[in-house]
Amino acid sequence: MIPTRIAILTDSCADVPREIARAKNIFMVPLRILCEDGEHEDGVDFGGAEVCQKLRSGELPKTSLPSPEAFETVMKEIIAGGFDGVIAIMMSSGISGTYNLARLMAEDYKDRVQIKVYDSLSTSLGEGMVALQIAEEIATGVAWQELTERRVPKLIQDTYALLAVDTLEYLQKGGRIGKITALAGTLLNIKPILGFAEDGQLFSVAKARGQRQAMQQMVNLIVARCGTHRRYNLAVANRDAPEAMETLRLMLTEALPNYDQIWSGELSGTVTTYVGDGMIGAAIQTLD
Repeated sequence: MIPTRIAILTDSCADVPREIARAKNIFMVPLRILCEDGEHEDGVDFGGAEVCQKLRSGELPKTSLPSPEAFETVMKEIIAGGFDGVIAIMMSSGISGTYNLARLMAEDYKDRVQIKVYDSLSTSLGEGMVALQIAEEIATGVAWQELTERRVPKLIQDTYALLAVDTLEYLQKGGRIGKITALAGTLLNIKPILGFAEDGQLFSVAKARGQRQAMQQMVNLIVARCGTHRRYNLAVANRDAPEAMETLRLMLTEALPNYDQIWSGELSGTVTTYVGDGMIGAAIQTLD
């Protein structure tokens, strides 16, 4: 049978505020954050603020995939809620095994509910925007086949997210960049602007000297990505930088005022382990 009541499954790195997620039937499975005081669930009993406290104290938390038990808990909740279809939008396979784990776990439920699992090829803003837009389209009555065969793949392709990192220290400690590069970046006040390649790998899109220049660079890149598109969504995010995020929001909406939706969020604990505090992000999702 074709599903008629559809839920969205994603993970804690999607940066969708939980109150918004539940209102839109978006269910999130938490990744795990491993600290000296034990294991925590991202977005459940631990988040970006707590990770920043650990980083400032000199501890470098580790991250791990969601547990199978966490997937089972969420799937049981979805089934108990009467949903007969699940669209799973997971963080990039280029930086995590969460997508592959979701595919494996979906096999255990295929006799009870139809599930389609997608690699968002992104995380944070990009992953969350796809989930939020699909929720909007489900609410307007777009059918399962249209959603799963055309809309989700198209939105993944047409969502473009950027992150401006305040410090290179934690990327270096996490093995993402070399020590000399990190030191040079810190001394020169270089703010790398990161994005996702076509294979979902994180890479350096541009560099800027100072936060204000980084914000202008991101706006310029997003305007260029928008091109001649007339319908689009925007999003901004931060980790302990709400004022900078608000400035970025104003710059972005001044440059692109005709958006359908604009969303905002805070960086998850998992991603914070690699970028630290002071991060700001912006994204666009074209719709036409």
